[in-house]
Amino acid sequence: MSGQCQAVVCDLPVEQWMVSNSFTGMEIIKEVPTGEQFGIAVSKDNPELTQAINDALAKIKSSGAYDKLYEKWFGMAPTSGSDNEDASRSDDATDASLAVTSATAKSNEDSGNGVLGGIATRLTWEATTGSDEGNVSQIELELPEGGSFESTDVKVTLLDGLNQTGVKASCSLNGSKLVIKFADLVAAGSQIRVVVPDVVFPSNAGAYAVTGSYVADDDKRDLPESPTISVSESTMVQEIVAWLDAQPWVAAWNSNPFLGMFCKPQIIVTSIASLFKGWGIALAVTAIGFPLAIPIGLLFAFMKISHSRMLRGIAVTYINVLRGTPLFLQIYIAFFGFPMIGLNVPNLPLGVGVLAINCSAYLAEIFRAGIESVPHGQAEAAYSLGMTWSQVMSRIVIPQAVRCVIPTMTSEFVMLYKDTSLLSSVGVMELMLFSKNLTATTGNITPYICAALYYLVVTIPLIHIVTKVEHRLAERSKR
Repeated sequence: MSGQCQAVVCDLPVEQWMVSNSFTGMEIIKEVPTGEQFGIAVSKDNPELTQAINDALAKIKSSGAYDKLYEKWFGMAPTSGSDNEDASRSDDATDASLAVTSATAKSNEDSGNGVLGGIATRLTWEATTGSDEGNVSQIELELPEGGSFESTDVKVTLLDGLNQTGVKASCSLNGSKLVIKFADLVAAGSQIRVVVPDVVFPSNAGAYAVTGSYVADDDKRDLPESPTISVSESTMVQEIVAWLDAQPWVAAWNSNPFLGMFCKPQIIVTSIASLFKGWGIALAVTAIGFPLAIPIGLLFAFMKISHSRMLRGIAVTYINVLRGTPLFLQIYIAFFGFPMIGLNVPNLPLGVGVLAINCSAYLAEIFRAGIESVPHGQAEAAYSLGMTWSQVMSRIVIPQAVRCVIPTMTSEFVMLYKDTSLLSSVGVMELMLFSKNLTATTGNITPYICAALYYLVVTIPLIHIVTKVEHRLAERSKR
């Protein structure tokens, strides 16, 4: 996907998923049968579970849910010969005329696995010729009104289990029809796979089938409708991406390995839209966590400057432990330790709580320094006038201390906002986890760059505000 690798060898189901979600020209060029199968391992001492799994598999296969799940995650319907059910289905098809067994389209939706109308995708169409009719010399595929074939670079293969044999064919376009003429006749009972790039389905959302005709023994006949392909209406973001795909300057930009990997224009557009939700969650965590941390920090600041040795000891321990250990470790203790003692808190509230507690330790020291910066003479004068301790603190000391600590508090707010990224390590769906998932899907680093932009949108203005506030406070202190 980055242009630094020409081919890879890996398990077929994994590669099928990668091909259907890579948003590139990646394709499977050869399948090597190894005789290995994926399975579900169950203890021999639990035959009831084995039977339950087998019954569930049989149920979803008979209902068609298995085919839908397979097509969703691997981008194509299960091929015949993959199991006994598929084989029997192919045998039934060969007893009649040509039967269309599969029609799927590769996902053209960035950061998703759907098929969008109005944007080019890749069509994979499969059929089995019947044993009761002659050899097939031509197939004509037709899309619904509003759809079109944009390329004649068609790949035709004959399938025999996991074996594939290429078929020579000439192709031509006729409006919304694609005419495929075989150089050699396709024998009856053969399974044909046709892969067509640059296929555009109608822009309107709907379930569309591929129709057409075929010629067997010089007799032209109608193709049965294929299984429908679910098509979604393209969004403005997808249309922008399609426009960028057609621009020569974008192709030239992406040809540079560094620029194409870190700043790919198409992925920038989709990332800005896809990461917005994660950005909102990061802001929400910060906006909730910071106000929660303020009263806790103020409480421990008062405890640390109190005359009680016990309160001071509790405050010192609390502050030093939280400031002296990594926030990452504290997150892991909370997320993996609490469930072991029976405390099961949802991820997002737990994440807010951990960040708030960590932040409160730093705010406690900030508040303590601000309180101690107020001259003691002012408090003593207030006491001499008969004011209570709470009145002195609320009316004289704290208002002055707050003005002194506003710049430092704002810096702590910025730190808390950036620290939300650590929650991605425990599965909280915030900005960094959104970008991580998008990077894994696209195979590109650009989503991380876009995540950095979302952080900078908040941090740079706040840093600028802190600088201005510090200058104003410095000017006031000179008066």
